[in-house]
Amino acid sequence: MMTFPALPARRARRTTVSVAAVAVVAVGLSVLSGCKGSPSGAGAPAPASSASAAPVAGAFEPEQALAEAEKTPYAASIKGVTEAAGQELSTMTGRSNLGTLFTGRAEIRSTGLWMETVTTTDANYVRNRTQDGSGWVKTPRSPDNEANYAGYAKLLLAAGPSAKKGMETRGGVPAYHLAGHLALDQVASIDPRTHRSMKAKGVTGFDIDQWIDSQGRTVRFEQRMEMRGVQAVNKIDFSEFGPVETFAAPQG
Repeated sequence: MMTFPALPARRARRTTVSVAAVAVVAVGLSVLSGCKGSPSGAGAPAPASSASAAPVAGAFEPEQALAEAEKTPYAASIKGVTEAAGQELSTMTGRSNLGTLFTGRAEIRSTGLWMETVTTTDANYVRNRTQDGSGWVKTPRSPDNEANYAGYAKLLLAAGPSAKKGMETRGGVPAYHLAGHLALDQVASIDPRTHRSMKAKGVTGFDIDQWIDSQGRTVRFEQRMEMRGVQAVNKIDFSEFGPVETFAAPQG
């Protein structure tokens, strides 16, 4: 995510525009890499748990679930929303392969922006639908274009018992809630693109809330952050899990 300079008081309204641009970039990176964000320091406190006081049926241990996730790659539908100062700035929808070489397709929409992306095993394709007649632009696939959500969950678990918030129900499915603050250098091995980009901008860490199902698949992933005094969050939901799919280069 990019940073933006401090602005004089008379241009305060433009700060919102800058924040919007920053957030849209974050979602774009989520499309291409599966898990991105760009906080600039300690994030906002995690929201209060929505878990019921009653035990959740189908309870499981997250460590065992994550071990199962490594055995079976899968495809999932994804919906991401980026918010800043309590306002929705952009949305991303698509479908991707996870737990294996990241491939997929996605669409990003926000005010004045409409983009489509396709990631295949050997290339990235981007089309700017905002511009009439814009065609697909092909670029080489980045070697660190991956989506290691299980890696994030393991980092949270490594922080100790405080990261284990317990069983909840997400979309009618039993899910284990993990949460905590990760220092940026902790994610270098599992998400090198985010690490490299954020370190160049002086980011030191960010807060994460993550929910996984009994098969270790992430069903929701949140990154909370503060950008120049503005609270921002990326929220991603995963659904319609199925076998790994083939994503071919787009035509036209």
